[in-house]
Amino acid sequence: MSKQYDVIIIGGGNAGFGVSAVAHAAGKSIAFVENWDFGGTCPNRGCTPKKFLVAAAQTLHEIERAEVHAIKVGAPKLDWAALIKREKSMVGFIPDAMADLAMKRGDVYRGTARFTGPNTIDVDGLVLTGSNIVIATGSVPRPLPIPGAEYLATSDDVLSNENQPDEVVFIGGGVIAMEFSHVYARAGTKVTILEVAPRLLPQLDEDAVAALQAESERLSITVKTGVEVKEIVKIDGRLRVAYAIDGVDQFVDADQVVNGAGRIANVDALNLDAGNVKHDRLAIEVDGYLRSTSNPAVWVCGDALVGSAQLSPIATYEGRIVGENIVSGPSVKPEYKAIPSGVYTVPALSTVGLTEKSATEKGLNIKVTTSDMTGWFSGKTYAETVAYAKVIVDEDTDRIIGAHMVGHHSEDLIHHFAMAIRYGIPASDLKSDIFAFPTFSSDIKSMF
Repeated sequence: MSKQYDVIIIGGGNAGFGVSAVAHAAGKSIAFVENWDFGGTCPNRGCTPKKFLVAAAQTLHEIERAEVHAIKVGAPKLDWAALIKREKSMVGFIPDAMADLAMKRGDVYRGTARFTGPNTIDVDGLVLTGSNIVIATGSVPRPLPIPGAEYLATSDDVLSNENQPDEVVFIGGGVIAMEFSHVYARAGTKVTILEVAPRLLPQLDEDAVAALQAESERLSITVKTGVEVKEIVKIDGRLRVAYAIDGVDQFVDADQVVNGAGRIANVDALNLDAGNVKHDRLAIEVDGYLRSTSNPAVWVCGDALVGSAQLSPIATYEGRIVGENIVSGPSVKPEYKAIPSGVYTVPALSTVGLTEKSATEKGLNIKVTTSDMTGWFSGKTYAETVAYAKVIVDEDTDRIIGAHMVGHHSEDLIHHFAMAIRYGIPASDLKSDIFAFPTFSSDIKSMF
């Protein structure tokens, strides 16, 4: 005899909690299935603990610029072990707190879920039946088919290792690699990034990425692109990464080699075929309402959904949409055009909307304004080492359709542009708005 629920949520992260918030409010019976810690990657092993390291890097950056402000300081020394202990102490309460919230909304099952039928799952021998089953299992590091891949560390290891390495190699130049490389470099670690693609962060605006790369290289981070990594071997207690560029063999030695190639949907162990869930081993096929095209009882949201960005706010957003579609019937589709995101290097790269390339490919009549703001009054006041902006306006509609920034408090300013895109605020209205002065926000009207 199996237990039956209106909604079974596989995964206790942001996406799952987004679903449960709506379903619980509607009086639906809910089962949570989680095989690790509640809260998921972001608060436990991702964006939240990472920010403590980024905050330390930001402080080191401010100390570096102190002399420009007529402040004399000595050379700083980061106590890496103490920083990791602080990070752990600040997030350690999260799994229990999130588990308590889950238990207030439904029944909690600890274990690994596998489909046994279109409406049934097995959780370590216990069968659960759901009118709706939500796959919100998050993501895992992308496996790299490299000889010696067993020596690769992950972002989890970076956030837990109390020993600061002298030299680090990141294989892959994605978001994780860029963010941690800035932390390491500012802490005194020698950093090398090996990226297979012709450039870093290929999904982001090319010129903004170039500005970030220039700042990274100013920090003595070595960036190599177009790389073929051949193997990782252990030699005398250290790791050697053998690679080739344009057919020329090279190598670099390090204390730690980190998988910086991004993450993939964590769906491999779900036995999707038994649930009549169409997939290609990586991506589950869904319709516009985030429902499986082959099994209408199954929904997908968060990092388990391939196609949208792997961001915590998007996971919550998609989870709430799935919840609404379960409660009221399929009626809500996600809209991603105005979702801001950031690469939390120091300074950060922030982006929203279309890149210049994608806008051009769409055939839009665009005005593109790029700005080096290091020479602006605010940039000089705060002695910014990089302050770049590109704003894209559709001249036929007078609407901002994209903005891409590095530095200049971009992680905050990007939300002005996101709001303008989301609500269709004319570019001319934003340009003529009144901002407090002097602020970084008051520079917005000069960026386009």
